[in-house]
Amino acid sequence: MARIKVPRKSTAIDMTAMCDVAFLLLTFFILTAKVKTEDPVPIDIPKSSIQQPVPESDFATISVGSQKAFFGVEGVDIRKETLNQMGSIYHMTFTPDEQTRFSTITSFGVPMSQLKQFIALTADQQKKFAQPGIPRDSVSGELTNWIRQARIATKALHNKELRLAIKGDSKEEYPVIKDVIGILQKQKVNKFSLITDLGSAGGAPAK
Repeated sequence: MARIKVPRKSTAIDMTAMCDVAFLLLTFFILTAKVKTEDPVPIDIPKSSIQQPVPESDFATISVGSQKAFFGVEGVDIRKETLNQMGSIYHMTFTPDEQTRFSTITSFGVPMSQLKQFIALTADQQKKFAQPGIPRDSVSGELTNWIRQARIATKALHNKELRLAIKGDSKEEYPVIKDVIGILQKQKVNKFSLITDLGSAGGAPAK
């Protein structure tokens, strides 16, 4: 008895579901990616061969360049709370709009007397603004207070200790770095990170 030949049909694969998954993954990575922020001044950080990523929360950076000190802390809520606490110390009141604008600033280097003026600028204007650096002297105690109040805010809001790092120019004069380390040690912060760049031996930005 002759066999009945079944006609062959081309196989069709529905790619709709795969395309949906691909777009969902792409959207996820775009929304969760952290944009690299520019330093207030050019900083040629030293090389390192040890790989350890910089934390993305409960973390503050003291950048040093051109003999100036800049301060930045991660977290919108911590920035707002730190700003309000600094306002209480220096008898300044910040409006809700100023608090919101300040919460988007990743790093700054202006004294309290210029802070409102700096906050009012647009992002492009802030980049062009000649920031004199946060005063490190013991009389005004501004850098000391920024660090202390950020630590207090982190503990109050997240119940965690604020981790600190120094990001210094490899050609920066030693006295400036010494001032910053001295400020940390006066607050009994003897453990902090040093942010470095990729070295010739391999590795990635390290603490």
